Amino acid sequence: MQRKESEMLRDYLRDKFKSDVIRVVERPKKDDSMEVYVGDEFMGVIFRDDDEGEISYSFNMAILDIDL
Repeated sequence: MQRKESEMLRDYLRDKFKSDVIRVVERPKKDDSMEVYVGDEFMGVIFRDDDEGEISYSFNMAILDIDL
């Protein structure tokens, strides 16, 4: 994923969740996904899917029972 995509995804998430502390960060050694943080806390991963020229993004967030 490219820097422009990370900025667009960051802006989208910040708008949807009304939070200016959301960050979208490149993953080392991975080019199909980026990590999402709220402040310094890791929240999940956004995966990019390119299917015959149609691009979509999937946000994956695990919630542990001990965090509830």
